Amino acid sequence: MSVTLTVSPEIFPIAGAFTISRGSRTEARVVTVTLTDGLHVGRGECVPYARYGETVEGVVEAIAALSEEIAGGLDRIGLQSRLEPGAARNALDCAFWDLEAKRAGSPVWQIAGLGEPKPLQTTFTLSLGTPESMREAAEREAGRPLLKVKLGGEGDIERIEAVRSGAPQSAIIVDANEGWTLDQYKALAPVFLKLGVTLVEQPFPAGSDDALLGLERVLPVCADESCHDRHSLDALKGKYDAVNIKLDKTGGLTEALLMRDAALGAGFEIMIGCMVGTSLAMAPAFLVGQGAAFVDLDGPLLLAKDRDAAIVYDGSTMHVPPAALWG
Repeated sequence: MSVTLTVSPEIFPIAGAFTISRGSRTEARVVTVTLTDGLHVGRGECVPYARYGETVEGVVEAIAALSEEIAGGLDRIGLQSRLEPGAARNALDCAFWDLEAKRAGSPVWQIAGLGEPKPLQTTFTLSLGTPESMREAAEREAGRPLLKVKLGGEGDIERIEAVRSGAPQSAIIVDANEGWTLDQYKALAPVFLKLGVTLVEQPFPAGSDDALLGLERVLPVCADESCHDRHSLDALKGKYDAVNIKLDKTGGLTEALLMRDAALGAGFEIMIGCMVGTSLAMAPAFLVGQGAAFVDLDGPLLLAKDRDAAIVYDGSTMHVPPAALWG
């Protein structure tokens, strides 16, 4: 049965602004893929990321170029070698999974041979800002068990002191987004440990993380920008304690599940992360997050408006995605 592809860009407003060390934005620009055989519909979403040279227009074009191949029988397995890991393959891969589940009348987790998923506890991300603004944000979210804090280098101690003051009971992980130097790590890590920080994501620029070799990592380090798919893992050994798996980096759920198994086998802890996207992007990642040490799937919580049939978040508890949404 021939499959028809539709691909379109969409914009979802962010509640306020989302700021990291690379800049600030007020909307999430996503790409939505729909696959239909005339009876069943599968959907997927990706978030192109300029850090990896991606644009919404380029991703739409790359996906649309496969329309005839998909109509001619290109499937999820063939897709893995047809597109490189990245946002375009992610949206298509997840749409293929959804279509397969709809055709089979069975959830993706069963088709993939996984255990039945359970609710997850996710982080909540605090944007980079002044210590005063971050304290206020922490006070608003002080009831959450785990906060993820965006940092930017100079002034980071004051920022974490402010967050700890605003949310004295919450555990904290920090994301430097490649913004630190080796000397900053050495100075910040012991202070952050005393303030209850348990992990730092990507302190150094990708490609410059050999500095982590031989370093006494008193504050555990998680790879993000240095980590894309299974082929990234060998270069991370001895440098990182954990890896952040994002479907927009792996190129979809198919590779993400394989990467999770490979990373665990190599001794890494797992974080399942996301870009700022809708519940449609979080739903497949939810399956990868089962059993992860850190779950960072709060994208919809940062939006002013989510999709219909969205995932229910009860505080920081992320419930099983509804079948009407995906999978």
